Amino acid sequence: MGSMNFGLFPMLGRFKEFKYEWEYAHLEGSRDLVFRNSFQDIEYVLETCYGNGTRFEFECYDISHLYNLAHFADRGLVKAPFFVQSVFGLLGGIGPHAEDVMHMKRTADRLFGDAYRWSVLGAGANQFRIATQSATLGGNVRVGLEDSLWAGKGELASSNAVQVEKVRRIIENLGLQVATPQEARDILGLKGGDQVAF
Repeated sequence: MGSMNFGLFPMLGRFKEFKYEWEYAHLEGSRDLVFRNSFQDIEYVLETCYGNGTRFEFECYDISHLYNLAHFADRGLVKAPFFVQSVFGLLGGIGPHAEDVMHMKRTADRLFGDAYRWSVLGAGANQFRIATQSATLGGNVRVGLEDSLWAGKGELASSNAVQVEKVRRIIENLGLQVATPQEARDILGLKGGDQVAF
């Protein structure tokens, strides 16, 4: 929901050996990376995709992105209920501290009331801690190899399924229940696989 610096280069201080040739250059290149999402870009996507029944995951990497979403809501370009994915722990966005998570949640509550569904994504080692905090606050969680390569401290995840199983155990140990795939589709208002062209 907005442009931001997107710094992955701090990983170069932790890793010296790489499996693939492109890895070092990719990380180093993020020192000069701006992840562009101008108001014009966002407006174009919203106007183009709403007509085909697209439901959006509004990724908010910082507080300003929540205000950008509110701006588009005020203009009638986004439709409630919003699915807000708050992203924590990437350099250039909001940090991974528990107070940062609370600040995002409080701000979204104030801006959108009950017109949104909240989910979190914790980057890297922050993944399960932030997922746990979200679950205790009544939010949803996202895990997977796109966001973190880890299944625990010093333990590389062999698949997305390993992370999903771990977060499921966390949620159930909190006395909560994981939605079934159909319940998730209903909650998110998705159109269903029978209405897409793939």
